[in-house]
Order: sequence, then C-alpha cells, then structure tokens
Amino acid sequence: MKIKAKLHDLCCANCAAKIEEKIAKLDGVESVTVNFLTEKMILNADETKLSEIKEQIEKIVHKIEPDVEIEYI
Repeated sequence: MKIKAKLHDLCCANCAAKIEEKIAKLDGVESVTVNFLTEKMILNADETKLSEIKEQIEKIVHKIEPDVEIEYI
C-alpha cells in the first residue's frame, strides 16, 4: 500500500536522510523516500502492518526532529 505524508518543518536534508534510512529498516516497509525540499514522504508498505508502521514512523521522526508534524495525505 502506498502512503503519502507531509513532514512539516523539517530542518535539514541530513535529518530527512536519517528519517528515510531508519524507516526503510522497519518490518513491512518495501520502500520509502523522504524529500527535504517538498517535505514529503512516500512509503510503500505491507497493508497488514500499517498501524504498527505508522506508530514507528512517529517515534523515529520525533526522535530525530521533535518539532515536525506528520500529516498523512
């Protein structure tokens, strides 16, 4: 399943790369791209693990970028 999210207030490209790297390692994630300039994340993931993946995404993003708001679109 394809998931799109807006990551409001990313501070740098390095943080976006760290977020992308950590999310890519999650069980059930097939692919992920985080674009710093557009503040968008596109994720392909196993639909049966979607709620678990979203919880982990929240933890990863807020550990790296505490002030980022995630808006699933």
